Amino acid sequence: MKGSMSTDHGIITVSSDVIAKYAGTVAVECFGIVGMAAVNVKDGIYRLLKKERLTHGIQVSISDDNRIRISFHVIVSYGVSISAVTDNLISNVKYKVEEFSGMPVDKIKIYVEGVRVID
Repeated sequence: MKGSMSTDHGIITVSSDVIAKYAGTVAVECFGIVGMAAVNVKDGIYRLLKKERLTHGIQVSISDDNRIRISFHVIVSYGVSISAVTDNLISNVKYKVEEFSGMPVDKIKIYVEGVRVID
């Protein structure tokens, strides 16, 4: 899916993959987020994704009226408040993605797939 907007210089089209990559970069910078998770639905097993594969743990859809919806599958640090971490993730991603893309973020869903002890 792609979002499009008209400017004085023409039409700008933004791919959902670009939004996913940017949102993933913002997300892993948030306190308490270890990284994105890839989930094997058949086995119910998750694994931590490497930085270059962040987008596999993120789904982005852009509606016809350029409203963004993002779903994250994350792994959080052991001992943190999940609600505090997810509230921080939502506010940071919403602000930065809207600023980056010029499109409103309608909804952000977060699926906590695991917990990791960080040394």
